[in-house]
Amino acid sequence: MTDKDAFIFVIQKHHARNLHYDLRLEMDGVLKSWAIPKEPPIVEGVKRLAIQTNDHAIEYADFEGTIPEGSYGAGKVEIWDHGRFEPVVVKEKEIVFRLSGEKMKGKFVLLKTNFGKVKNSWLFFKKKS
Repeated sequence: MTDKDAFIFVIQKHHARNLHYDLRLEMDGVLKSWAIPKEPPIVEGVKRLAIQTNDHAIEYADFEGTIPEGSYGAGKVEIWDHGRFEPVVVKEKEIVFRLSGEKMKGKFVLLKTNFGKVKNSWLFFKKKS
């Protein structure tokens, strides 16, 4: 992997109304974002719901702190993992990528789904490398 093929990723542990994790992948000049209600899948065989949310500015990748009460996303935000992101396949309903972080290592997949009434739902899991 060359530097021109690698981008950044960050997973922020977000103590908002409900504890969740925000997966952010650098794509198209922004951080594409998904909220994951449970801890991200670090081993094969574990699948997680990931709900796509609004894009964030690249600078948000370094954010740790507390979003004040009354603001959108109010609560404590801490970086859970970060590192390099390498896209392998990027399609409208499928994103395959490699992560090189402290906790998240290997090939991962995001698949667009139609789970019940949850809008913008994706399935997030680790794939055999």
